[in-house]
Amino acid sequence: MTEFSYSALLRLLVPEMILVISALVILAVDLVWARELPSTKRHTIAFSISLFGGLAAVVSLIMGVTISTEGAKWLIVGGATSSVKVGLIGLTLVSLAISIRSQFTKHLGEWYMIALLALVGMMLMASANNLLLAFVALELVSLSFYTLVAFHRSSKDAMEGALKYFLLGGVSAAFTLFGLSFVYGATHALNFTDIATQLAGSSLSPLLTVGMGAIAIGFGFKIAAVPMHLWAPDAYQTAAPPVGSLIASASKLASFYLFARIWSTALGNLSGSVGLENSDLGWVLILTVLAIGSLIIGNLAAIVQTSLKRLLAYSAVAHAGYVLIGLMANTPDGMASVIYYLLTYGLAVTGTFALISLVEETRGNDQIQSFANFHRCYPVEAFCLLIFLLSLAGIPPLAGFFGKFYLFAAALKSPSTSAAMFWLVVGAIAMSAVSLYYYLKVLKQVYVVDTQSRLQRERSDPTLKIIAILMAVGILALGCFPDLIVGDLLADLQ
Repeated sequence: MTEFSYSALLRLLVPEMILVISALVILAVDLVWARELPSTKRHTIAFSISLFGGLAAVVSLIMGVTISTEGAKWLIVGGATSSVKVGLIGLTLVSLAISIRSQFTKHLGEWYMIALLALVGMMLMASANNLLLAFVALELVSLSFYTLVAFHRSSKDAMEGALKYFLLGGVSAAFTLFGLSFVYGATHALNFTDIATQLAGSSLSPLLTVGMGAIAIGFGFKIAAVPMHLWAPDAYQTAAPPVGSLIASASKLASFYLFARIWSTALGNLSGSVGLENSDLGWVLILTVLAIGSLIIGNLAAIVQTSLKRLLAYSAVAHAGYVLIGLMANTPDGMASVIYYLLTYGLAVTGTFALISLVEETRGNDQIQSFANFHRCYPVEAFCLLIFLLSLAGIPPLAGFFGKFYLFAAALKSPSTSAAMFWLVVGAIAMSAVSLYYYLKVLKQVYVVDTQSRLQRERSDPTLKIIAILMAVGILALGCFPDLIVGDLLADLQ
């Protein structure tokens, strides 16, 4: 029996180890020295350490590590995975920056530490090449987010939202582990590549059918797909804006990337009729049902929302439906389009949460009507919000438009494309038109509705303004030059 080399595995985990050390340093500094300092200074110190650790992790990712045979059984490094990890670090750091001037908790050291540990879990999710490691990473992220939602002690509903999130998350974890155990029972393998080898040319057995269904339920919770989406509105609304930003952006990217790799890498070779013309992938039907439900319920439920956070939650459900269409392509084009879409979606939703934080500080709530006169008091921030919402709606030439275009094009070019897939894409385009309505409802308040009660311009937060500008510039740049990301991703995935 060959002795396993932990040193070889640890060399692959250098970025994650840097972030763990940064999290522990932040907690130690805050407890030992910075606890009595003003809140702004404590935030500045903690964020500076987080930023340094994040940049160091990015440098280690760029430098790269040569993967060993032993390490490949557990982790994958380089290529598209490194791009996803860099995106996760960037979105997390922006979410932390949103909290610099906020007062949602006094336990700043703990907040930054748990957020960085959630980032470590998300990076492990992106790298995982083993079912056990994938589940452990998934639960590290989940437990971190349950705690972070409850951090918003100034909100009387935060504990309720966190409890709902925790209870439903526990059920989803049980389904996920149940499904993974069935896949292991059918293949006697944990490594994704080994599973694919065992399933090559195999038909869809009852054991695998139950396993895939349970995995779909478990991951459906993580990506907020219907009908496992019920936690999202309460968690988004009751969480502090930095926490909501982290859940809506980085968590989505990590969950979808792991979900895509399990379906395409581990289960992609599985054949079996699903009742769709010209389709021989046994999991296409499952993703089709999730996508249709998410597109319809997410978009229709968002129309009647009066809270912008809840609107973004149901919007996230609808966006999960769009991404699932890209996953069904099961091609390098499909995977590249999914990553591009999630990165651009993350920029837009993170910028929107930054501006929600601004409005909550001045008006005390996130109601859509609270954005009345926003453009008069904050013209730059209002223009940024215009870019964010129109990008989410898929209006050209913003990045959101090209994200949807690439998703739909990849689905239609897939070798397994059927008439059903064509009509699914048509329906997704129709639902995009529906989404434009509720995004314009918000912009109507920003630019059209006039009230006597005006926001106080002098209370503008320069940090939030800079974040909004950077996110808007990123969306415009990736919309004008989408090949900056898509081209490199395709080269890595070929």
